[in-house]
Amino acid sequence: MSISCPQCAVSMPETAAYCPGCGRAMATVERVHGAVGALPETLAGALAYFTIIPAILFLLIEPYSKNRFLRFHSFQSLGLSLVALIVGALLRVVGFVVFFIPMLGPLLVWLVSGIVILAFFVLWAVLVVKALQGEMLKLPVVGDFAERQTTEA
Repeated sequence: MSISCPQCAVSMPETAAYCPGCGRAMATVERVHGAVGALPETLAGALAYFTIIPAILFLLIEPYSKNRFLRFHSFQSLGLSLVALIVGALLRVVGFVVFFIPMLGPLLVWLVSGIVILAFFVLWAVLVVKALQGEMLKLPVVGDFAERQTTEA
């Protein structure tokens, strides 16, 4: 089965998220609006990504801990922080071993570390922007865990 884009009439599969002809989104994106406690939901969701302290506080303080959007972003922030900690520890161990290769070792350690740090920063920035837009962008493994935590409570 296929559907066609209402804007440019291009035929595409039913599961298409975007039109290949004009780039229009085929599925509507669910966005939150409103406030929880003293903060707008979108701002509180973005604040959950600024260190683990706001994420933990949002999970413990009463009006925020009941909000599904905030719980999702708080758990995803904690999961992302844990993944960053594990990746950093692995890079440190591998970097220690590779560092002893003359000339190439230190350069390789700096290059790989820089790329990983840049990747985590870009991912963090995208998550903050998506939270400010009121969307729940789900990361592959961490997002699944965060989503399970929001449906249980």
